[in-house]
Amino acid sequence: MTDPRPRRTAPNAGAPQARQAPGTPPVERKRPEMRVRPTGPIVPSSNIQGNALIVVIAIMAFLACLTLGAVSMVRSTAASWESQISREITIQIKPDNDLDMEKALASARDIALSFVGTKSGQIVDEAATARLLEPWLGAGLDIKELPVPRLVIITIDETHPPDFEAMRALLKAQIPQATLDDHRTWVDRLVSMAHTTVLIGTGVLLLVFTAMVLTVVFATRGALSGNRHIVEVLHFVGAESTFVANEFQKHFLKISLKGSGAGSALAALFFATAGLLQSHTIATPQTDQATALFGTFSVGALGYIGILATMIIIALLTTLTARFTVMRTIYEIDLIRSDPGRTDSVQN
Repeated sequence: MTDPRPRRTAPNAGAPQARQAPGTPPVERKRPEMRVRPTGPIVPSSNIQGNALIVVIAIMAFLACLTLGAVSMVRSTAASWESQISREITIQIKPDNDLDMEKALASARDIALSFVGTKSGQIVDEAATARLLEPWLGAGLDIKELPVPRLVIITIDETHPPDFEAMRALLKAQIPQATLDDHRTWVDRLVSMAHTTVLIGTGVLLLVFTAMVLTVVFATRGALSGNRHIVEVLHFVGAESTFVANEFQKHFLKISLKGSGAGSALAALFFATAGLLQSHTIATPQTDQATALFGTFSVGALGYIGILATMIIIALLTTLTARFTVMRTIYEIDLIRSDPGRTDSVQN
């Protein structure tokens, strides 16, 4: 008789079984590969506080770099003025009825060039003298009709200048109408003015940096206050303080680099554009007056290095502020957990 009950078949009963050679270990079946779901950042990559902080950092970086570039420009311009004035001396000869002006000019130039420390001499001709007086006396001026002094410009060696007192005495003995002006009074005044201007600019730069520091600190703390719950959750689940601080530090480092980079780039672009416009309009009266007063709108290589250094300082400042704020927040959380009665005092 046959068994009416259904027979159970083993899995893959119908499939052909692979025969294994005697003495070989059994073949293990491969398990399906496990895939880990991608995790998101611990700190939100973009939120309202982060975007606002980027804008604040960009504005403060732009102002700081702009002030730094202005101070560098004024300092280089003052140094150029001082160098130009101290590089030359002027011999002035007053006209006289018994004086041959052209002969006196040539004699004064030769006397000055006979001293050690002088390089070259140039007699300012009548046409050049008329151009110098044109803004005050108008065009078409005849120098011979007016008792206008004539000038001789002597270029000197700045490192080894000549003996001005001996030159002045010899000129006075040979040509009584001649007067030597070594511009020492103007150089002293210019140096004093340059130092005062640089000092004022440095003070303004320090004020801007102080305002930037305070703004970045408070803006960073405000942005972290909105993410305080993240710090609490991470701390409660057992994350170490250094791990939490490093995560927030990386987040705010990216924010600060974006903001400071944008502000510094705008400042560098401003100076580059101003210098380019000045070079293209250098023949106009407005540009000539601005160049004479402020110099060229070019900060040079040191100025751009200073802008880069300012960007790095702002980024580091924001990063350190974020780290210290996170560590202080964790300390306050631990303090409240150990003594809940201190909640009001800690929050205040």
